[in-house]
Amino acid sequence: MKQIRKLQKDRKPKRIKHWMLALVMTLLLTVVPAGTGSAAAVLEEVPFPVDSSNQAGWWSPLATYGLGYEYAYMAYNGPGSISGKHTVAIARRDNDGLWSKLPLMDGTTPAEYLDDLGHNQPSMARDGSGRFHVFASMHSNAWRYYRSDTVGGIPQSHSADLPAGMTVTYPVVTTAPNGDLYLLVRVDKDLAGKREAVLLRWNNADSVWTQVKTIAAHLNRSVYPDDLVFDANGDLHILFEWAYFAASPLRHQLSYLKYSPSTGIFSKADGTPVTAPVSLTTADIVQPMAPSEAYVQSGSDPGGPGVQSAKMTLDSTDRPVIAYRYREESSTSFAVKQATYGAGGWNLQTVYNAAPTNAAIDVTWTGTAARIYYVKSSGTDRAFMAVNTGGGWAESSLAPGIPVERLAVDRSPKGIDTLYLVDVTNLKLYYGRNN
Repeated sequence: MKQIRKLQKDRKPKRIKHWMLALVMTLLLTVVPAGTGSAAAVLEEVPFPVDSSNQAGWWSPLATYGLGYEYAYMAYNGPGSISGKHTVAIARRDNDGLWSKLPLMDGTTPAEYLDDLGHNQPSMARDGSGRFHVFASMHSNAWRYYRSDTVGGIPQSHSADLPAGMTVTYPVVTTAPNGDLYLLVRVDKDLAGKREAVLLRWNNADSVWTQVKTIAAHLNRSVYPDDLVFDANGDLHILFEWAYFAASPLRHQLSYLKYSPSTGIFSKADGTPVTAPVSLTTADIVQPMAPSEAYVQSGSDPGGPGVQSAKMTLDSTDRPVIAYRYREESSTSFAVKQATYGAGGWNLQTVYNAAPTNAAIDVTWTGTAARIYYVKSSGTDRAFMAVNTGGGWAESSLAPGIPVERLAVDRSPKGIDTLYLVDVTNLKLYYGRNN
């Protein structure tokens, strides 16, 4: 009953004109994927404008909630007061299909920041009490953190609640089964010649943030956070990449780590305990270096083999299933890859490599199979989903005719893949459902 009351508080009164608009847009944007065995994917344009800076490969901008009810929360960059700036907000879709906007606020002033493509994008999560937490616009900046003080309320600045003295980039956040939050960020330690991955925890019962541990660090290397996923036992699965210090768009040695909050133990995929922070000599390397692959410091992509963007889910036995982009030695574009873990170690296979892709990827587990989501760099259709049919990977278009450039996907508590699709060309954000 307590959970039901919380859900009811998060509902908005029904407005007939919004309901009719949502119905019309749903009918117009319904598409049926071919060859996947899934039901129709339904797309709906979010009724709020987005900024051209609303695009990233590492972010976690989407959260879903509810079993009896169903809610979707989509953090996004909106237009700023002038060109080159953006505001930040949550677009909330309630159980009736009605939309509302929750702007991030600094008191009575909307939060606004300079555009910084690839860095200043939001990540969000909803804690067990129904409060929203948003991390926005940080590229080697002090904390820019917003939290709603009431269930479903407008997020206000709470940056002072996080540990002081950190300069932070790439916040990735997720909700634990008990309602706590865990946050992974890259923290600058430039004087020490490294940029580390630091894990933090929001204690939902006590409403306080604490630092868990620095989980990955190596001299002359920078860590790039990718994803955090909890299993049913309450253990946290962590995914990240490495680059030459201080930064590079081309990363290497995609790595996995498991953390058990109940015991404080970190381990590899095979269960072997490791001491945090892990380094390149102790990390569980998913994608090893190719013979000609090398760490190169560069402000632009230097070419050659390497990793760029990755996401993770868990299969029915809580083993990691990873989707990532990797440029092979013989290629000039990034292939979409899948990594799974079994008795023989990491098994790597190519999902798609027929054409160039964007730094946008995600993965879900249906209960029997993985769905790999990715974006092609050109063509009439850009956003695709691929499923292994047993004889190979079969892809289907998610948004025919829409030039999607970035995406995120979250499997809702009702077992539906909720889609976050960004059309940067037309400055539109789409919500989708893929049964």
